[in-house]
Amino acid sequence: MKKILAFDSDDTIVVTKSPATERMAKLLAEAMQTYDVCIISGTTFSETIYPNTVKKIEQIDGVDLSRLHIMPTCGTRYYRYQDGEWRLQYQEDLTDDQKKKIFEAIESSAKKLNMWVDNPAGEIIEDRLSQVTYSALGQQASSADKYAWAEANVDKRKQLNEAVKALLPEFEVRTAGTTSLDITKPGVDKAYGMKRLLEATGCTKEDILFFGDKLEEGGNDFPVRNMGIDCIAVERWEDTAYAVEGIVAVSK
Repeated sequence: MKKILAFDSDDTIVVTKSPATERMAKLLAEAMQTYDVCIISGTTFSETIYPNTVKKIEQIDGVDLSRLHIMPTCGTRYYRYQDGEWRLQYQEDLTDDQKKKIFEAIESSAKKLNMWVDNPAGEIIEDRLSQVTYSALGQQASSADKYAWAEANVDKRKQLNEAVKALLPEFEVRTAGTTSLDITKPGVDKAYGMKRLLEATGCTKEDILFFGDKLEEGGNDFPVRNMGIDCIAVERWEDTAYAVEGIVAVSK
């Protein structure tokens, strides 16, 4: 029997950059009666994961928050609920020089591929301290615009990924979210986060079941699959909810 259910965030438990539904929040809280639950995402804790998902889970009566593990920015940070607050357990921040090099590589590559919009909805390149993220339309673009862009630019996203990798061979570069590219320190990705989770819980990789929408090679969920953890591929949060409902029902 699995001991930990681990989830990507965007398009796995929420619509990209949107609040979790009541249904999903309740399912995750219910799952935590039997399993530890981990959310590992390319997004940030304070601006995205906490207000959109964690806060919703906190509002469920009787939920045991000690069983919730939060790993923002692809596992480069790790939060646990301790003594009534969410406390940072570790961080793998980039240096200023590293971030400058990454910013320049992303901007030059995106402009060469005509993937740099003139009027973005928010930042195109965001400094998340332990991760730099490129968002094709800007961080604040609507979900509808992001999904439309992603569908029309599948090949271009792959080209951008390869172009940035060529300029940054010493970093981890992964396709993420709906319109994003994530860059972190070498060796620091979602597999790194899973390994740190195993250290914290004393579990083995066989104890984890992971849900993600970017499990293909080059996606930011791929490192988890590549390390041998059992995975379920999903395309939207409803797929995940359906699977978790079955898991919860069997565990009762």
